Parts: sequence; C-alpha cells; structure tokens
Amino acid sequence: MAAKKGRQATRGGNGGQTPAWLWLLAGMLLGIGLMALVLVKDWAPLLRRKDLPQPNPAATAPKESEPPVAEAKPKKNYDFYQVLPEAEVVIPDAELSAKAKAEQQARTAATPATTAPAPASGRYVLQTGSYPDPKAADEAKAKLALAGFVAQVQPVTINGKTWHRVRLGPYPSASELEAAKRSLADNGINAIALKEQPAQ
Repeated sequence: MAAKKGRQATRGGNGGQTPAWLWLLAGMLLGIGLMALVLVKDWAPLLRRKDLPQPNPAATAPKESEPPVAEAKPKKNYDFYQVLPEAEVVIPDAELSAKAKAEQQARTAATPATTAPAPASGRYVLQTGSYPDPKAADEAKAKLALAGFVAQVQPVTINGKTWHRVRLGPYPSASELEAAKRSLADNGINAIALKEQPAQ
C-alpha cells in the first residue's frame, strides 16, 4: 500500500505548459504590431489616400466687398407638368369633358353608312402615378388590379433619373378616356389624362 501512496497525481500543475492567457496576450501584441507595420510601411493605400484635397496655406478669406468665388446654384424646382416629355400633353378636365361631348354628338349626328372611325391623331392614356422605386410602382399597379383596372408600369428616364409610371390605356377616344377617369375617381384613385402625340 505504501507504493500506491507515493504516486498520487498533483493538482494545479500543468506539466510545463504555457498558460492560455499568455498565448492570448501574445496574439494581441502580435496583431497590434502587424497593424502598426502596415500603417507605417503604407501597405494599405486605401487607408492613406494622397489624392484627397489638400489645404492651401496661402488661401485667404474673401473680403465682404468681393464677390464669392463660387456662386450657389439655385435649386431647380421640377413641376410634374414640366418634366413630361414634349410628346405628351396634359388634358384638363374641362377640355376632356368638352372633347367627349363633341365626340358623342358627332357619333349621333353621323349616318350609319359613314360610321368609319376617324384617323387617330394620337392616343389617350391615364397616369395614376410616377415613382422612383419600381416596387412602389408595382404596388400601385397591384392596387389598381384589385380595383378591376389593368395598368402597365412604364420606366422612363428624366434628367438622369429613372421614374416608373403607372398608366392605363391607351384609349381610342376622349369619351372612353373620360369614362375610365370617372371610374377611377369613383374608386378613390386620382389620375391625369394625357394625350400622346404620334411619333414623327
């Protein structure tokens, strides 16, 4: 029994191994040293860009009597009706109603033998919105579909920015355009009546 008592395991001894905290400290110091070396040797050019604007020590502030070097450009205020291309004409509601009444009177006055349709001088469309985000345009199209209207999303680039127009039509006559606009209004949807000129 005496032989067994002599060979007991000792607790707390790691048999000559380095403690884990020492390895952690050594790794952190090595990482900091490598970062400092990269910054000093300029091995990461994106961290120190030399093509950025540099201060001008000879620059002086302008006196109050001198005009400014660069004048502030006035902000452009774009109105929806000014942004539309030249090929489209917005039709006011009063004019649309007058055209629709004139078409109906022309149809009733025409004899059955001469009911051939007149050549189109353009086509009519209704625009319910214009969105910079295509998802918003698709949502508006889906709302129109739920209300029973078939719409299309038409992307167009204006002043370098892409807009997504939600449009219904084309309609062959002003009376059909007016009826569709009235139906949209009954469903709480505002629309702008447009006449697209034929391509020249």
